[in-house]
Amino acid sequence: MPNIWEKLVELEYITAEMYEKAKEMQKQNKSGIGFNLALLGFDEEEITKQIAKIFGIEYIDLLSIVIDPSVSNIISRSRAESLCIFPVKKNGNNVLFACADPMHPEILSFVKELKFKASLNAELGIAPESHIKLAIEQVLPQEDKSAMAETLKDLKQLTPEAELEILKETSQTEETEAVDEAPVIKLCNSIIADAVEKRASDIHIEPFEKMIKLRYRIDGSLIEQPSPPLSYKRAIVSRFKVMAKLDIIERRKPQDGRIKIKVKDKTIDLRVSTLPVVWGEKIVMRILDQSNLNLDLTKLGFEQDDLLKFQKAINSPYGIILVTGPTGSGKTTTLYSALSTINSPDINIMTVEDPVEYQLPNINQVQVNPDADLTFASALRSFLRQDPDVIMVGEIRDQETAEIAVKAALTGHLVISTLHTNDAPTTISRLADMGIEPFYIGSAVILILAQRLLRKICNECKKEYQYNISLLKEVGLTDDEIKSTKFYKGEGCSLCNNTGYRGRVAIYELMEINEEIKSAIMQGKDASEIRKLASKNGMKTLREAATLKLKNGLTTPEEVISVTMGD
Repeated sequence: MPNIWEKLVELEYITAEMYEKAKEMQKQNKSGIGFNLALLGFDEEEITKQIAKIFGIEYIDLLSIVIDPSVSNIISRSRAESLCIFPVKKNGNNVLFACADPMHPEILSFVKELKFKASLNAELGIAPESHIKLAIEQVLPQEDKSAMAETLKDLKQLTPEAELEILKETSQTEETEAVDEAPVIKLCNSIIADAVEKRASDIHIEPFEKMIKLRYRIDGSLIEQPSPPLSYKRAIVSRFKVMAKLDIIERRKPQDGRIKIKVKDKTIDLRVSTLPVVWGEKIVMRILDQSNLNLDLTKLGFEQDDLLKFQKAINSPYGIILVTGPTGSGKTTTLYSALSTINSPDINIMTVEDPVEYQLPNINQVQVNPDADLTFASALRSFLRQDPDVIMVGEIRDQETAEIAVKAALTGHLVISTLHTNDAPTTISRLADMGIEPFYIGSAVILILAQRLLRKICNECKKEYQYNISLLKEVGLTDDEIKSTKFYKGEGCSLCNNTGYRGRVAIYELMEINEEIKSAIMQGKDASEIRKLASKNGMKTLREAATLKLKNGLTTPEEVISVTMGD
């Protein structure tokens, strides 16, 4: 029996020569005959409608029909692409499919398989191949081909003997290789490897009554991942606790630990925190990847004039430099980049941190240990007897630490530290609230840097975009700036997890403490007056810094507004 294309040759709708040419093209591009006939100049829609008429098959106009979203799980994207078939709608046990060749043996085999395995009756209609490919692209979910997705597929076919798996692996070396045979071990290693590959900064594993929720924080946003099987809930927690050298029996108290693991020839450190919740224990792991640490000040996001001011400050012989911002705003990276920039054999740099996140060469780093009475304040006192040139304090949290830092700065040391404040001028008020006299603040502090991280538009799916003018005016742009600026948006792709953003850049509000501002501080002026003076002396606010990134095509107005909402 001739196939549909041979029938078209018989009816002289297409020539035998064209048919043979389309078959030759098919070997090269793996597309269907109809698609290749279209490439040769035929109207693909007309050919498809002709076939529908000849064989009495329903023609489906995929470009105008409303597609039922509930059918997206009937067939996998890879299978739909290989068969060139698309599920259009479902009515009870009947599913209507659009396909390019309803008489192809593989399509007929799929229809039988669907009936046998899922008790579904397939009704076949016909549509142009290009329309089917477009529908698949727009509707069927992109399949996760990561190692973790494959591991989850394997796990669903296994019965977990969780505690037995854990007990097999209670002895750990300091570095764990991210490969192993046991299912739960393979799963836990895959979670870490997958998170590293996706550039996540944190892994959240959260137990609920009927599911385990797995989320990665990527570019500051939590993104949900495929859920591990619920039956592995205790096994996953126990495995990560064993890796972090925590007590697997203790489930009522929070615990903290560290994991060191090799992922694709990279050694990754993880800070592990467990917390008892209603349905078990939640685990959060902060990923510390030394290879991703950017220690080049010129690549962090500084505008050129601010970079020069910051470089001048970190090369000062004494004084306090404060970096402020909320958790996760990149303060640690800025501090480490500053230390790396000034690090040389002729100066003694000492740091006290909680915890030490990354190990820097030729720098003496101290980990806070309250159990041994090693606090920020006690470490600072000891530092002053160790002949330091530069001291980095992870965070100034209390009056005692602040007072010792001021004393160190006034006695000829450069002190770099962080505070949790929203902007540069209010940092002065925060120090005053800690009990530091305005005279000492004005004398010791030489620069304050407030910062945030702004998501960048994904370069892979970046397209020019016309935003609503009212949105651009809300950002603070003038009519002339709106007219003269090209704006962009990420459409969303697999590389950026369909968010339209990939990677982040820092924005800074840099306030140099010049004589005028120093005088205002010593007089006890409030933050709003200090802000006015700083702006008059060239300080860009966080909103202004973010707007520059927008005008340079790096980000979107929505991101500017979201990150600098309080500015």
